[in-house]
Amino acid sequence: MYTGYEIADNYKRTALIKTTAKWYRTLILAIFAGAFIAFAGALATIAGTAGDGTKSTLIKAAVFPVGLILVVLTGSELFTGNCLLIAPLLSRDVKLASTLKNLSIVYAGNFVGSVVVALLTVYSGTFDGIPNAIVSAAAYKCGLGFGTAMLRAIPCNVLVCFAVWCSFAGKSTAGKIISVYPPIFAFVALGMEHSVANMYYLTAGLLSSAKYGIAAQGLNAGNALLNSLLPATLGNIIGGTVLTALPLWLAFFRKSTPNKKAETTATDGK
Repeated sequence: MYTGYEIADNYKRTALIKTTAKWYRTLILAIFAGAFIAFAGALATIAGTAGDGTKSTLIKAAVFPVGLILVVLTGSELFTGNCLLIAPLLSRDVKLASTLKNLSIVYAGNFVGSVVVALLTVYSGTFDGIPNAIVSAAAYKCGLGFGTAMLRAIPCNVLVCFAVWCSFAGKSTAGKIISVYPPIFAFVALGMEHSVANMYYLTAGLLSSAKYGIAAQGLNAGNALLNSLLPATLGNIIGGTVLTALPLWLAFFRKSTPNKKAETTATDGK
């Protein structure tokens, strides 16, 4: 695996590619990423019906990582993971304007991908046998309240960003998959809030409520935006920038890279 300083060097190059890419390339890759996370959400919803309570939660957590694994392996653009761009921004490896442009386009693209998958899964009858599952999931998110949703979103993106960071440590496809899996399993099992996943869950829940005629207290577009998507987005930004990108910048980006041989020796325990 690569060391921390080597990961930082690799990420600097990736960040430059991300922030200087043509807008349509970024948008296309962002739509794919939103779709991948949405597919993972749909899979988790169906798989979770195989159990109740904690068992259901753990089943969902076990399958949801497929979303970020696809994002990492395809080089797609995910808003939550791209909060790591703040680290190379602080070290002046990328520009502020291009970083903000990337994050804005990626957020919009993730939303489009999520909504498209929500439309396809709901109206293709994916949830015909379990409509209450997706409706209740969306209603639950709408009922969390602004503060609770934001607080749950902060540690969520710490885990997501470290999953992305750890994926850069792997020198093989298998290594990248193994690196991504545990943090994503953890945030789902802990019931944390991921803004891009919520784009899918909320849209699918609203569509299913209308299609199947299932009324759920608090489930409406206003609550979906103000009590779930907005606080989840703000919390993800705080977790990904202040609690992850900033410390990583201090640890690996701010100063010059130390002797690689010495660090590798220390890491290997020799």
